[in-house]
Amino acid sequence: MTSATTTYPQLTGEYTIDTAHSRIGFVARHAMVTKVRGAFNEFDGAFSLNGDEPAKSSATVTIKAHSIDTRNADRDGHLRSNDFLSMDEYPEIKFVSTGITQTGDASFDVTGDLTIKDVTQTITIPFDFEGSAKDPFGNDRVGFEGSTTISRKDYGITWNAALETGGVLVSDKVTLEFEISAIKNA
Repeated sequence: MTSATTTYPQLTGEYTIDTAHSRIGFVARHAMVTKVRGAFNEFDGAFSLNGDEPAKSSATVTIKAHSIDTRNADRDGHLRSNDFLSMDEYPEIKFVSTGITQTGDASFDVTGDLTIKDVTQTITIPFDFEGSAKDPFGNDRVGFEGSTTISRKDYGITWNAALETGGVLVSDKVTLEFEISAIKNA
């Protein structure tokens, strides 16, 4: 683990995720030969940053399951069904941080509880701080990017189909991707 030497006291405060300039996506292997990328188009979140003591920071994100988008209506419908997200019964996917550790000058591990289909698992997402700026509208803005890989079976998402050539249609491993732009609350 790298010893962090950079602090960000000027960033301390409460932030709201700017969903118009952020992306929460995923990547899964399809038919064992390619990757399918998708995103959730509806989500909200907020975080509290403590620039002097990152361990005192926190974050929450709520994703609307029905907003899944892989650019294929049939596939999206299947992903919303009981085979995958069961969005009628479980309309939200939620992440609540339980700990944040600075691992380098601009890198942080965000550990928290990810709940999908009423199953909660602890995950850690490595994030990089991409910078801060005052936008043309006078908003103080920060950016973070991170990703982690989860097992969908850990969340009770087990549907699959065997392939004639061996293997399965959908990988168990799914990479979650976060590109976050947030605005400091006034």
